[in-house]
Amino acid sequence: MADKITTVLWFDHVAEEAANFYVSLLPDSHVGKVYRAPGDNPSTEEGAALVVEFTLAGRSYAGLNGGPNFKPNESVSFQILTEDQEETDRLWNAIVGNGGQESMCGWCKDKWGFNWQITPRRLIEINFGDDPEAARRGFEAMMTMKKIDIAAVEAAARG
Repeated sequence: MADKITTVLWFDHVAEEAANFYVSLLPDSHVGKVYRAPGDNPSTEEGAALVVEFTLAGRSYAGLNGGPNFKPNESVSFQILTEDQEETDRLWNAIVGNGGQESMCGWCKDKWGFNWQITPRRLIEINFGDDPEAARRGFEAMMTMKKIDIAAVEAAARG
């Protein structure tokens, strides 16, 4: 682990599978070193993957195969800023289509229980822009959506 700070995600013995999926989503991503357990321990048996290093969009993460004791929840999420509807659709469909589930306002959950916010930059521009009425209309439209439809948010913002 080369970075001073690395976010570690707790998995129930599927860190390698999850890391391989995550790195398929974004450029500048790859799986790094896999640390195998040097002996039997409460989480894994000797030789099993214990820690999997991976990089997502240039940021370091590690997956810890800690077992079933702790589950992810909505208090922590990955937010991916997308440039257009095509990228929004691709990421959303990859996560939801790989055993994940939809939520509201651009949020979805992957099959391992981690939460993702697939957030078009245009959504942020509208919802936090200089026109309070357009922002309100865009925000209200967003609140009715699961996957964000940029054209529909823009139309709502225009009135």
